[in-house]
Amino acid sequence: MTTDIHPPRVSVISIFYNAEPFFAEAIDSVLRQDFNDFELILVDDGSRDSSTQLAKDYAERERRRVRYVEHPAHSNRGMSAARNLGLQTARGELIAFIDADDRWQISKLREQTAILDANPNVDAVCGSANYWWSWNGGQDKLQKTAHVQDRPLGPPVCAFELYPLGQAVPPCPSDLMLRRSIIEKVAGFEEVFTGAFEDQAFLAKFYLEGTIYCADRNWIDYRVHDGGCGERVRREGRYDEFRRFFLEWYLDYLDRTPNPHAAAVRKSVLRALFRYRHPHISRVVRPFMRVARKLAA
Repeated sequence: MTTDIHPPRVSVISIFYNAEPFFAEAIDSVLRQDFNDFELILVDDGSRDSSTQLAKDYAERERRRVRYVEHPAHSNRGMSAARNLGLQTARGELIAFIDADDRWQISKLREQTAILDANPNVDAVCGSANYWWSWNGGQDKLQKTAHVQDRPLGPPVCAFELYPLGQAVPPCPSDLMLRRSIIEKVAGFEEVFTGAFEDQAFLAKFYLEGTIYCADRNWIDYRVHDGGCGERVRREGRYDEFRRFFLEWYLDYLDRTPNPHAAAVRKSVLRALFRYRHPHISRVVRPFMRVARKLAA
C-alpha cells in the first residue's frame, strides 16, 4: 500500500473470521462511500476459509485504501484482540467499525464525520440500526439507539439507560464512529472477551468517560442470521452465562477505576447480579417486584 504524506481522516476497521458468505458486500459498502478520506483495515482473526484470500485480493486491488493485517502465525485470538490489532494499525483520528456481515448506507462516513465536526464535545456518534431480515426474505425492523436521540448524552447516563443495565437499545458496533482519543482513554477493547459481550465491555468503559450522539438516522443494515454471535449464544442457551461473566467483570472494573461515576454504576451492576448470585431468593422475590413496578407505574 502506498503511504500518503497525510494520514486519512477516518480509519475503518473490519474484523473477520471465516466470513466468506457476506464479507464482500460489507467491504463494497465501505468502498462505495461518498466520503473518500478513509482507509479500510481488514483484520483477519485466523480465518480458515476463503475470506483470507478475499481480503488479500481487496488489499492488492485497492492499495491506496485497503490494508490486510493478521495476528502472528495467523492465530485466532477473538474479537476484542482483533479490534485492538486494527486500532494499533489505524492512522486516522476518527475510528469506525464494520463487522463482516453488515452493510453501510452510502452517506455513513460523511454524515457521521459532519456530526462530530459540529459537536467537538461529542466523542462518538451512531444512528438507528436496521435489523436486516429482508436479505433472507424476512421483515426488517428499525431500532432506534438509546432512550433519546439527536442530542449529546454525557457520562454516566448511558450506563443506566442502555442495555445491558438499562432497557434502551445500545449502539451497534458497525454503526459507531469514535474519536481515537476516547478509545485510547478507555484502553481499547477487553481481550478477555473473545466473542459475546465484547462490544458491551468496551461500551461500559466508554459510558463512564465519553459523550455520545445517537442520531435519529439509519446508516447501517445489521444482518440477522444464524451464524451471528448473538444468535449463536441464544441458540446454545448460554446467554445468562455470558451476561453474568460480563457483570462480574464490570463490577471488578468499577472497583479498580478511579472514575467519579463508578460508585453509582456499581449499585446497578450489583442489582443486575443479584439473580445470578442468589437464584433461589430471586425466584421468590421476582413476582413481588413485578407487582411493585406495575403499582409504581
